[in-house]
Amino acid sequence: MTQLATARWPGIAHTPRTPLKARAAKAILRPTANRVPVRLTFADGTVWGAGDADSPEMRVIRPKAFFARLGAETKIGFGEAYMAGDWTAGHGTDLADLLTPFAERMSSIVPEPLQKFRGFVDKKLPHHQRNSVQGSRKNIEAHYDLSNDLFAQFLDPSMSYSAAYFASPEQDLAAAQLRKIDAILDDAKVTEGTRVLEIGSGWGALAIRAAQRGAKVTTITISTEQAALAEERFAEAGVDVDLQLVDYREVTGEYDAIVSVEMIEAVGEEYWPTYFATIDKLLAPGGRVAIQAITMAHHRYLATRNSYGWIQKYIFPGGLIPSLDAIDQTLDEHTTLAVTNHRTLGQDYARTLHEWRETFNANWDTINAQGFDETFRRMWEFYLAYCEAGFRTGYLDVFQITMSRPAEV
Repeated sequence: MTQLATARWPGIAHTPRTPLKARAAKAILRPTANRVPVRLTFADGTVWGAGDADSPEMRVIRPKAFFARLGAETKIGFGEAYMAGDWTAGHGTDLADLLTPFAERMSSIVPEPLQKFRGFVDKKLPHHQRNSVQGSRKNIEAHYDLSNDLFAQFLDPSMSYSAAYFASPEQDLAAAQLRKIDAILDDAKVTEGTRVLEIGSGWGALAIRAAQRGAKVTTITISTEQAALAEERFAEAGVDVDLQLVDYREVTGEYDAIVSVEMIEAVGEEYWPTYFATIDKLLAPGGRVAIQAITMAHHRYLATRNSYGWIQKYIFPGGLIPSLDAIDQTLDEHTTLAVTNHRTLGQDYARTLHEWRETFNANWDTINAQGFDETFRRMWEFYLAYCEAGFRTGYLDVFQITMSRPAEV
């Protein structure tokens, strides 16, 4: 790595020197791999895994570095090793296809006797990633302010960075993204004259669609990069939208409909009561709430809620995925709201992520020219494939959730 790249990726540039942990990681991984229908191949001809010649192949290029990273940072080292090039998908193997068998066995991949040591390898979210008003701004900037041009290279023309909602295998991504937005707006009963609050503007696609229905739209964001482009897009679309650079905790007013797409994942468990109580306070009598939320099964949420992983370190600082049960419990304890309906888009998200990754890779030369290096490419590729595998297998899900006050229904 160059000196500049080393400064940017210190955890990747230097291989951990933890020989005992590396040996332990190797001793644990081999029997684990032998229960998974994949092939782990090594340069010396050694092959691990329960797969056959047609199974996904994981090529371990630098075994010493791979096991060193895995041993030093159990939950983070696997992704870091991919970023460093210590392992890669074999020729003809799609990365998500390789990760899917592991995702299918996520809750049992570590032998049960070793699961009691989870507390020794789990790290808590660093204090600086807490989602206070100031912390949220820093966390959002770390991802969403990377570059509008970067996101434009793999998203559809609407710049929607969330699960699409496909009507059929033939429907293209752009149409499916608009279908997703319309479903949210329909659930919130957004029509002409509706006072709409959107929490989390993105690049403005939902706000434009709501304004085109004749709604009076207020949208909020704490991403300066997104705000700047969203304002340009509002002007191009000829719509009147009130965009505010404020945190959700700073919003005032009364709204007939409150919508938010995949923003709750950035709120943090500590602030879920504040998030939903704020929505409750801002919602007019008879109003409706429609959010899109990535979720996981409740038992998985309970097992991971206090841990710090690769996604939080490299992709979404401060992020935490809730369960439907956790959302219900928060609503019950801190608001007058209740869930009235929900629909899953889990498999739609797997397809969305796959299309993003294909487009990202196809446009890599352009992205590279913007100043993003090879380590970034491998990080982004792993992130998109890792998430795709999660949604394919149901380890992750995503729901459009409608809420209202039961007494007003």
